[in-house]
Amino acid sequence: MNQESSSPENTPVQDENGNEEMGFAEMFDASEATLDRLEPGQKVEAEIVRITKDWAFLDLGGKSEGSLALSELVDDKGEVSVKEGDKIEVYFLSVERNERIFTTKIGGSAAKAHLEEAYRSRIPVDGTVTKEIKGGFEVKIGGSVRAFCPFSQMSLHKVSDTEQFIGQQYPFQIIEFKENGRNIILSHRKILEEQRAEQKEALKETLEVGQIIPGEITSIREFGAFVDVGGIEGLIPISEISWGRTTDIHGVLEQGQKVEVAVKKLDWDKDRYSFSLRDTQSDPWNSCTLQEGTVMTGTVARLVDFGAFVTLEPGIDGLIHISNLGGGRRINHPREVVLEGEAVEVRIDNIDTDQKRISLSVPQIEAKKQGKKKKKKEPEDTMQQEYQRFKAGGGSKESSMGTLGDLLKKKLK
Repeated sequence: MNQESSSPENTPVQDENGNEEMGFAEMFDASEATLDRLEPGQKVEAEIVRITKDWAFLDLGGKSEGSLALSELVDDKGEVSVKEGDKIEVYFLSVERNERIFTTKIGGSAAKAHLEEAYRSRIPVDGTVTKEIKGGFEVKIGGSVRAFCPFSQMSLHKVSDTEQFIGQQYPFQIIEFKENGRNIILSHRKILEEQRAEQKEALKETLEVGQIIPGEITSIREFGAFVDVGGIEGLIPISEISWGRTTDIHGVLEQGQKVEVAVKKLDWDKDRYSFSLRDTQSDPWNSCTLQEGTVMTGTVARLVDFGAFVTLEPGIDGLIHISNLGGGRRINHPREVVLEGEAVEVRIDNIDTDQKRISLSVPQIEAKKQGKKKKKKEPEDTMQQEYQRFKAGGGSKESSMGTLGDLLKKKLK
């Protein structure tokens, strides 16, 4: 039996249709050949196998190796941010002295010669924002090369405070390279979008409804606030801002504010996400001490067709039904009796802790209603009615109560 033909490395692999494909050894050789034919700008994953004073040496798998300038792996404090054995993503840049050079981004004065290659290969370049000019920013790349970044390409959101970018260094992607490098247009937004896409894929694996995560308020609208949780942006509806009624979101939140939110809804297909600030706060109903029969003063929070909601404690509202507002007369809307923001005295008639509902009435209005009913039920007789009943009874002259004048004198006495 031929051992070579029976060895696992050379055993042909069959696809789902039963057709023979190349063996494992052939596939391995093909993968190495692919690495040997790296194109400038190609992004690959590599393992750091050795770190020296100026270089990090990379293992790309098989017999493929490369080098990366250690300066690219130094943090803001000047310390190396990686260690041997770490895996990083790098871009193939070029071959120098028979050695393949890689980069995480093109930066420094040596980058000037590689700017066109960075444009064609979509390799990020480091740039420093020097000043604001018409329509955007002037950015220095490759040491001394001037480039332009439009306002719309500087951030994922509308740029309102331009001063925050001046003097800062960011990674950019060259989106236009004309006139032999004399006209270069940059985009920092492209870099941010790629980062967000990667973050979004990671969030899909870990994020669940009910989780509490950090975020940053990006914009405020009448109907709610948008929050960025690092990879996706979603809405905090106005009803989810707090347990109480929120009328002015700007009084509670501001753009750029760091918050913690609870995940309410995740729709990855439609790219719609909903979050809640309220769910990160303690439920006021858990510490509610209100009791039925209590008369207290509350504030009219909002009016609806069927009644008025009154705030009794922060986050706890009760309802005065419209039938309890008219004082016995029919009204078409609660605004005929009360106004939003008005202080009213109410009585707590019923508390439903399970449904978190409180029924209220207005003692003054109830008293008026009871007074009207009593007056109608027991009318007082007039002197004229009393005299008419006497005449109808046929009283004699001796037992007569007298004339109407006599009766009046008697009443006066």
